[in-house]
Amino acid sequence: MSSKQVLTVVVMVAVFAWSTVMTVLGHLAAVAALLPSLGLLVQQIVAALHTTQSPRPTPADTAPTAIAAGPEESVR
Repeated sequence: MSSKQVLTVVVMVAVFAWSTVMTVLGHLAAVAALLPSLGLLVQQIVAALHTTQSPRPTPADTAPTAIAAGPEESVR
């Protein structure tokens, strides 16, 4: 496991532990307000762990495309 993944897991565990403590202490309103951001955190962490490298464009993707004039178009 890379250091980036270890750091990500540590942050996620800390956030969930803090949320659990807030729930146990009776601060349900604070936990309810944080649920959307916790969901986004989990989604971003999962995406980061599954994406190791960004895909590089192929030469065909970067080549300029020329639009040929059809019979109905006149070249001036």
